[in-house]
Amino acid sequence: MNIFTKLRFPTGNRPARLLSLMIASAVSVGCTWSYADDTPAGSSAGNSPKTTDWVNWRGPLQNGQSLEKGLPDSFTAKGENILWKKEEYASRATPVIMNGRLYTVCRSNPETTKEAEKTVCVNAETGELIWESEHNIYLSDAPSERVGWSSVVGDPETDKVYVLGLGCVFQCLEGKTGKILWERSMLEEYGMLSTYGGRTNFPVVFEDMVYISGVMTGWDQTAVPAHRLLALDKATGAPIWMMGTRPRPEDTTYSTPVFTVFNGQAAMVFGAADGALYAVQPRTGKVIWKYQASPRGVNVTPLIENGIVYYGHGEQNETDRTILGAVFAFDGNTTGDITEDKLLWNIQKRTVSRSCPVKIGDRIYYLDDGGIMFGVNAKTGVIEVETKVGRRVFGSVLVSEGKMYFGEETGQVFVLKPTETSIEVVSKTVLRGNEIFGSFAASNGRLYLPTNAALYCIGKADHKVEADPMPTLPSEAKLTDKTVAHIQVCPVELLLSPGQKARLQVRAYNAAGQYLRLLTDAEVKVEGSGTVSDDLVYTAPAETKGEAVFLNASYGELKSVARARVIPPFPWRIDFEEKKVPLHWVGAAYRHQPIELPSGGNGLVKISTIPKGVRSQAFFGKPNVSDYTVQAEVYALDTKNKVPTTKLPDMGVVAQRYTLALEGAQRLQIRSWVSMQEQRFAKTIPYEWQANTWYVIKLRAENKDGKAILRGKVWKKGEPEPEAWTIEGEDAVPNTVGSPGIFGNSTDAEFYIDNVSVDANQ
Repeated sequence: MNIFTKLRFPTGNRPARLLSLMIASAVSVGCTWSYADDTPAGSSAGNSPKTTDWVNWRGPLQNGQSLEKGLPDSFTAKGENILWKKEEYASRATPVIMNGRLYTVCRSNPETTKEAEKTVCVNAETGELIWESEHNIYLSDAPSERVGWSSVVGDPETDKVYVLGLGCVFQCLEGKTGKILWERSMLEEYGMLSTYGGRTNFPVVFEDMVYISGVMTGWDQTAVPAHRLLALDKATGAPIWMMGTRPRPEDTTYSTPVFTVFNGQAAMVFGAADGALYAVQPRTGKVIWKYQASPRGVNVTPLIENGIVYYGHGEQNETDRTILGAVFAFDGNTTGDITEDKLLWNIQKRTVSRSCPVKIGDRIYYLDDGGIMFGVNAKTGVIEVETKVGRRVFGSVLVSEGKMYFGEETGQVFVLKPTETSIEVVSKTVLRGNEIFGSFAASNGRLYLPTNAALYCIGKADHKVEADPMPTLPSEAKLTDKTVAHIQVCPVELLLSPGQKARLQVRAYNAAGQYLRLLTDAEVKVEGSGTVSDDLVYTAPAETKGEAVFLNASYGELKSVARARVIPPFPWRIDFEEKKVPLHWVGAAYRHQPIELPSGGNGLVKISTIPKGVRSQAFFGKPNVSDYTVQAEVYALDTKNKVPTTKLPDMGVVAQRYTLALEGAQRLQIRSWVSMQEQRFAKTIPYEWQANTWYVIKLRAENKDGKAILRGKVWKKGEPEPEAWTIEGEDAVPNTVGSPGIFGNSTDAEFYIDNVSVDANQ
């Protein structure tokens, strides 16, 4: 049995699934939404997990170990043992293989005006294309070279795949056809960041849920940025629970969660942007334990063997911030905060910030950032073998029959075999002109290696597939405790239209995070507008200017809260006279503050006192709207933190995933993919403007003849609106939908915002 399906709800005793809220938010007001049927997970797919599949980028056991035998341990750049090579699927993503199909993420139409991102499915045996699913990258600082930072994950139960794109589009795709079953814009809905470094996280699947995480700047309680983990119904995309780590992290991160069992309790373990390792209950998000390794984000995927957690990082150490890097181990069969004296061993000054550890025999093998491989006695923490094998490593090690496979950035590929006293080089191949950022995957006697130049399939045509059986995995304790210790009202987040209905669930769990039942007798009270019926159907208010609603569930002393944003149709008028940032705006409250304007009335100020928040975007609508116009009044100050400056901020509005920015460099620009303006799409003109003056900025987005038509205006407040558009552009590879929003960069000076409006195009 595959580890992703080992820990399950008892058949017939699991919560019904929730219908997709992305679909629900697009339908007509007044439709009642109920649950899908309660068919046991996986019963319709007819697909059994295979030990020769590689459905997670770290393999069937989530630890880099292949169960297959006889994998090739050498190949040459000239073609020996290379079954196929596909330059069009070059990527930094580690591929996954399921049911004879290989899935990866790569650039689409690179170095052209049509550049985008695509999920690709090919025949794993031949490399021939089966399908590809392309989508635009929008409102992201990440360059195209970062496409494929996150890998696909496959779900053997349903034959579906999940992928998080570089611009934080999270999709569920049908494995056979590539049909998009559901999609969420994590940027517009949750404020997930996609920075220049491109560190987008890896989705994982457990039972009926799929998980994704990242640094998010949301709304209300989630307005302050934090690394947050979101659990969604894998069939529908409905959000079940969300948990957050310490606010205001220094970094983004990409540590993939792994599933295990501690003391009979199902657990999900991951490294976070706040520098800690967490174990949480996968069904509830409740924290089991936490170990603070560093003040900065940690990226390595944990290795867990027999309850022992092995890890490494390359950042400052929490206990001594003058020392960079450490590898360590501790017993995960515990609860609460794990202190330094609980570590089994800790070796500092070892920078292992990317490559994941692997276990062979009684040793844990680490590959540090500089290409040094060293083996540590798993019990004593003594380094027993060590050798220099590369220069700069990004990928992780794959293990098969005691041999280690990996590539390093410069194109060198190694196969190593440790002995009692050394680490021997079995083979070394140099792929000139290739850079390697991903890792090997193995399936059906073949190895797959991604590089920035090609995707390689390595193997022997006449190989007979042979694999060890799936080992006995740790088992979750049987469900005996029926005491309700935790409740969860879900969906935990709703995005609704006025008058729209949404059926709620209140789920009950015991102290170990095991699902018990649906609580039909739980009480749910509305804080805000709308009503909840006795059968737990929430009806949004019929009329609203846009608001936030809280659904407070209680069962005895236990409580849980779901949040809803109710978004009316256009037109909108926001004047901020209530002296607050609208609660339902995503990404706004932490980076903007209400202020009494010098010219009278109230508005917002884009503050400059948050170092990591001076450049930001905020969204205040649904991600599926189109053909509208956004307008705002903006006023740039000539000071930063009360110090005069000759520099000016950047100020703008967002419509349909395009930004119109009035830039301090005396330019006016329409753009979408921030770091790809020259290749992808941007329109820029000189525009002289000045501080201490109110301007009106207006952006109209329109879909026409297969293109996005973008038109912008800027004029001084109080003067007549010019008839002609100030700037115009056409995008032949259009973003056809997207949430209205505002943009700003207050690095050089702060600015005011007032009188925001959104209107449907006439």
